[in-house]
Amino acid sequence: MTRGGLPKRQRLMGLWLLLSGISLLGGAIFAAWLDAKLAPTGVTRISLWLGSFSGGATIFLVGLLLERMLFTPLRHLQVQLARLVANPDARDEHPPEGWLKGLGPDLRRVRESWRSDRSRLATAHADGARSAARIRQELETLLQVLETPLLLCDHHRRLMLFNQAAENFFEGNTGLGLGKRLEALLPVASLQQVLGQLPNDGSPRELLAPCDDRWLKVILRRVPGSDGETLLTFSDATASWSSEMGVRAELAAMLTPLRQHTASLTSAADALVQLRGQNDVSTSSLRQRFERVIHEEGVTLGDNVAKIGQLLDDMQHQGERLTPMWSNDFWQALDERLDPEHRLITPVGMPAWFKGDAPALIALFDSLVKHLNTHLPDSGFEGEICLGNKRVYLDLIWRGKAIPEHELAEWRQQPLNSLPLTPSVADVLRQHASDIWSLADDDSVHSRLRLPLPAMERVGAPREIAPPRPEFHDFGIADLPPPDEALASRTLRSLEIVAFDTETTGLELRRGDTVISLGACRVVNARLLASEVFDQKVDPQRPIPPASTAIHGLTDADVVGAPPLDIVLTRFRDYVGEAVLLAHNAAFDLLAISHKGVVFDIPVIDTLLISRALDEALDGHDLDSLAQRYDLAFPPGTRHTALGDARVTAELWLALLPRLEARGVDTLEQLLALQANAFDRQDASA
Repeated sequence: MTRGGLPKRQRLMGLWLLLSGISLLGGAIFAAWLDAKLAPTGVTRISLWLGSFSGGATIFLVGLLLERMLFTPLRHLQVQLARLVANPDARDEHPPEGWLKGLGPDLRRVRESWRSDRSRLATAHADGARSAARIRQELETLLQVLETPLLLCDHHRRLMLFNQAAENFFEGNTGLGLGKRLEALLPVASLQQVLGQLPNDGSPRELLAPCDDRWLKVILRRVPGSDGETLLTFSDATASWSSEMGVRAELAAMLTPLRQHTASLTSAADALVQLRGQNDVSTSSLRQRFERVIHEEGVTLGDNVAKIGQLLDDMQHQGERLTPMWSNDFWQALDERLDPEHRLITPVGMPAWFKGDAPALIALFDSLVKHLNTHLPDSGFEGEICLGNKRVYLDLIWRGKAIPEHELAEWRQQPLNSLPLTPSVADVLRQHASDIWSLADDDSVHSRLRLPLPAMERVGAPREIAPPRPEFHDFGIADLPPPDEALASRTLRSLEIVAFDTETTGLELRRGDTVISLGACRVVNARLLASEVFDQKVDPQRPIPPASTAIHGLTDADVVGAPPLDIVLTRFRDYVGEAVLLAHNAAFDLLAISHKGVVFDIPVIDTLLISRALDEALDGHDLDSLAQRYDLAFPPGTRHTALGDARVTAELWLALLPRLEARGVDTLEQLLALQANAFDRQDASA
C-alpha cells in the first residue's frame, strides 16, 4: 500500500501476474517431477497435472475477479469522489459497480442531500443578498461610466478596485491589476509618503507624479470609516503643466519689459506735450530726441504685442479642450446633430486622427449648414480627411458650386449660442489656429468647405470597446495577509498566482527549440481573473517545423513582427510581479523560459505533480485527462494555445484546492513539500 491510497494499478497487476506465473511454473515443475517419479497413467496423470496447475490458476482467477469486482470499482469511486469534492454539481459518470454496487443508493442519497443543502443555502444567500447586489451593481455601473480614472487600494496598497477609465488611462501598464501593489503602477517615493500621512476624515491631498512620459495629477482621499482604504483619482496634467511652465511663463516674463516700454512712451509723450509751442534750437533738438524715443519704443512695443498675440494663439492651439478625435466618429456625431433621423454625411477616403474641440466644431458646422442653406444641398454631403504636412484638412463635399467668400465672411461673425460664453465662429476658428474656405473640385461638379486642423502622429482606428468584465473589483483583497508575510506560511487561497503556458518550436529545448507563444492569466483571492491576461507571440528566429505547427497551429507567418523572447520575458516578469507561478508539467515550461536573461526566482506550483500526489493509484495525469476528470472544458480552438492551456490550468488549480485543504495541505510550504514527493525527473527532460 502507498501513502494513504491504493497501490498503483501497474504495480498491483505486475505483482498479480508475477505470483500467477511463479505458481504456474512451480506447479509445472512439480507435476513434471511427480510424473517422472511415479509414472501415473490415465485419470491419475490428468488429475496430477490439473492439481499442480490449480494453485497458479486460482491466483490468476482470484486476481482477475478482484480487479473486475473490487479494484476497478474502487478507482472509479475515487475519481467520482474527487470530482464531487472539486465540483458538487459534476455529472455522475461512474456509479458504484461490482461488489460496491450496493453502495449506489447510499452514495446517490448523500450526493442528492449534498446538492439539496447547497441549493437551499444558495437560495437563502441569494435572497438575503439580492438587495445588496442590486445596489452594488448600480454603483459598479456608475463607476464604469465615470470618465475619471480611479483606483481603490487597501492599507497594504493593494488594488481592490479600478474602473474602465483607469484601464484605458493606464493602457499597456502591467502594474494595473487586482491585488497588485500600487508601487508597481506608480513607483514614486513621494506617493508612498502622502499615503502614509493622509487624514482619516476624507480630506483630499494632491500630488504630481511622473508616469512614463506623462505627468499625472493624483488626488488621494482616505475612505472615512474604512480600514485604511484609499481612493485615488487621476488626470493627465502634462498639457496644462507645459502650458503653465511654457506659454504662460513667457507671457508673465514679457509683462515687465512691456510695462517699461509703455512707461517710456508715456514719459516721452508727456515731454513732447510740454515742449509744444517752443521753437528754439535746443527745444527742436530735444523734440527730435523724444520723437526718436517714441519711434523706437513704438516699434519695440509693436513687436512685443505681436509676440503676445502669437503666444495667445499657441495657448489656444495647445488648449486642453483640443483633444484627439477619430474622423469617422466626428462625422457620425455631426450627422446626429444635423439630422438625427437621416444620414446626411457619408465618410469617404481614409479616416485619420486630428486634434480639436469636438463640441465647438460640431456647433460650428451645424451653424454653417443652417446659415448657408441656400448654397448647400438637401441631399447630403461627403466627409473626407486629407493629410497635409503638420495639419489635416477636414473637408465637407457636396455636388454644386463653391460658396462665395463674402457669405463665409458674414458667417464668421455669427455667434454660436449653444456654446459657453457665446463665442463667434471666428473665435472658434482662432481657438484652432485655423480658418475655413470654399473651393471647387477639379471635376467642376463638386465643391467643398475646407478646415485645417492640427494633425496627430497617432495611427490606426480606436480600440474597440471591450464588453463589461466582472474583474474590476474584489473587496476581499483587504482581508488577505499582508504582502510582507512569509510566503511559505501563506494559505493557498490567499496566494496571488499566475498560471502560464508556452508553445514551442519543438520538445528538444536543450537542442535549440524555443518559445513561440507565451500565455498567462491571474488567480487572486482564489478567483480566476479571466480578463487580466498575458498573451504574446514570440519571434523564435528560426523556422517552425510542420510537425509542431500540426499541434499548436502556429506558422512562421503568425510570428512575423513579434518581439524576441528576451523582450517578451521582461514584460512577462513585470506581469507576474510578486505572484507565484503555476503550470502543468512546470519543468518543461520553466526550462523554456530559463537562462534567457530574466530571472524567475519565485515558487512554482505544478498541477501535474499535485494530481500525482493526490491520486497516485490513478492513471492519466495529463491536462486532457484531468480536464475530463474534473469536468473542465476547453473553449473551441483554445487547446494547445498558450493562453487556452493556461486558463484551464488555472481552473484545474481551483478544482484541486478543496481536495488539498481536505488533506490538511493549507500553506504554500506544505504544498511544495507534497509536490516534491511526486516529482519525477523524467518530467524535466526535453
